[in-house]
Amino acid sequence: MNSYLIRNVSVLGAAPTDLLIRDGVVAETGAGLSAPDATVIDADGLVALPGLVDLHTHLREPGREDAETVETGSRAAALGGYTAVCAMANTSPVADTAGVVEQVWRLGREAGLVDVQPIGAVTVGLAGERLAELGAMAESAARVRIFSDDGHCVADPRLMRRALEYVKAFDGIIAQHAEEPRLTEGAQMHEGEVSTRLGLTGWPAVAEEAIIARDVLLAEHVGSRLHICHVSTAGSVEVLRHAKARGVRVTAEVTPHHLLLTDTRAETYDPVFKVNPPLRTATDIAALRAALVDGVIDIIATDHAPHAVEDKECEWAYARPGMLGLETALSIALDVLGPQWDLIAERMSRTPARIAGLTEHGHDPAPGAPATLTLVDPAARRVIEPAELASRSRNTPYARMTLPGRIVATFLRGEATVLDGKAVK
Repeated sequence: MNSYLIRNVSVLGAAPTDLLIRDGVVAETGAGLSAPDATVIDADGLVALPGLVDLHTHLREPGREDAETVETGSRAAALGGYTAVCAMANTSPVADTAGVVEQVWRLGREAGLVDVQPIGAVTVGLAGERLAELGAMAESAARVRIFSDDGHCVADPRLMRRALEYVKAFDGIIAQHAEEPRLTEGAQMHEGEVSTRLGLTGWPAVAEEAIIARDVLLAEHVGSRLHICHVSTAGSVEVLRHAKARGVRVTAEVTPHHLLLTDTRAETYDPVFKVNPPLRTATDIAALRAALVDGVIDIIATDHAPHAVEDKECEWAYARPGMLGLETALSIALDVLGPQWDLIAERMSRTPARIAGLTEHGHDPAPGAPATLTLVDPAARRVIEPAELASRSRNTPYARMTLPGRIVATFLRGEATVLDGKAVK
């Protein structure tokens, strides 16, 4: 195993110090360290963060390898500063059995760039009719602990209650895609002034808020763990605030694009801006940002959703919803939050690792901690060029935007996965 001496790095924005990485851990910190056998990295001006953890990634394999594979998605994640990602279940076949989740888990281990933790489906085939093999997936080699029909809402309240009751036995989590389908039939974008002007069918905020309100009550009744995916409205924030004040075991995520982009992007009819839930208003963005800072929203999760060209470069109505996110998430966080390094570490590493039960992740770089970390150049600014992204797809909403920050290096248990901004494998 390689050893690295990282010189003059600022850990979470503190005064510069040296980090010695040896045998997979941070062996020593301090000024003027010496290690003749170690590879020296000049980190002057760089910030060290615990490796980022994404609770919401679509890797598409098996079934849609034309859009992404576990390997290409893992490379994109490492280049974005991530050391662990949770892979959603809406693959083909759906990850609703022990066999499929173990396949995804093993593909992640073979790629070796990030830890890939599969998320299992709640219902068979994501159809919302009967529970999937939750126990078998939990006991599999993948040790699944989070279950989600993401892309589809578990709309049946009786089935949702049963799922919450089932996973309670092994402290599992149901991650809900909050969307009342009877309120969003034919929806193309956020319901509001812009949708009215453009003549596109609207996706009302209440469709999200009603499901969250229902599910926090169910979770409270059962005493189980609930996670809300991609929160997008100010009303949802208030429902979550009330639930947390009551002691409900609920956590929530927000995506980078819902922190930055508004529904006015639909005015171009460019399908790259079509996403589910849709981009909302500036008022919603302000509420989401405030909730992220005060902890009502627990984490930033990318909802990295790669799509093949034919699924995005078409008419708006026929385009698949979703955006890339892994390689730009930290830059968006910096743009939105500024250099609040401890807050960024909490929302993008420590808390998502804790929610997912990924005990080897989310540790600040310190003596004895796993050397699972990322080095960021906060002074860098980069223009996002879709052709230069590691993802197999190109549907980034940030094309040709100038964003702050650059990932210089990423380490997974002491092994470099990214050096000098380039993937090692």
